[in-house]
Amino acid sequence: MQQRSASAAKNFCRQIMNHHNQIQYLKRPSCDVFINHRCIDTKRTISGLLFDHLSRLGLHPFLDSRNMRPGDKLFDSIDRAIRECKVGVAVFSPRYCESYFCLHELALLMETKRRVIPIFCDVKPSQLHVKNDGSCPPRELQRDWSEFLTTAADAVVHNLIEVDGEETHKERKYFMKNYF
Repeated sequence: MQQRSASAAKNFCRQIMNHHNQIQYLKRPSCDVFINHRCIDTKRTISGLLFDHLSRLGLHPFLDSRNMRPGDKLFDSIDRAIRECKVGVAVFSPRYCESYFCLHELALLMETKRRVIPIFCDVKPSQLHVKNDGSCPPRELQRDWSEFLTTAADAVVHNLIEVDGEETHKERKYFMKNYF
């Protein structure tokens, strides 16, 4: 009888914990900003600082080392965050292209047509090249990684043109208003 009670109590606790975990999962806010980075290069520097700053601004950034818990499924959690995010920030570093995970995340950001804001940390866009070191699955090597890297680098130029265009438009408007 006592064994049955203990078993029933354990089962009841498991059910409560499962229900509690499901509620927490449902309450979890969607990801506003996905931070794509090479962990060993930038986790404790720019990526961590960016995560903290965005959090203080009231945004919900996703940084794998901060958002994931033991037992979370790596690809499922990351892919879901990318699909839910509004914008991606790709922090390019000298060893970025050595990571299959970084390239996978960048490709998914581009394929889902997310706006990507690139940050080049100690590396120039022209220095980013994918090397086949055997760590990528063969089907992934067939992707045109250079297209994703070039698109991300071109985003810098596009953003600069956009900002310059807005400034030029404001200047024209000011000039027309005040002088005509």
